[in-house]
Amino acid sequence: MRDEKRVLSINSYEQRLMVRGLTDFRNGALRDGKPTEDVDSLILKVIDAPARKDKRRFDREAR
Repeated sequence: MRDEKRVLSINSYEQRLMVRGLTDFRNGALRDGKPTEDVDSLILKVIDAPARKDKRRFDREAR
């Protein structure tokens, strides 16, 4: 089966909140002796996600 990509639009506060929650989850898994490779890669994806620039429509409306 093909992996589907999902795109989320979140602001910087929501991104920090997501990283904090995943880090807390990872720390709990470490305490329990569970593997954390999947959570580690997800944390890196959230941290390194590119910011989307807004389109500048106001330049084109005057034409």
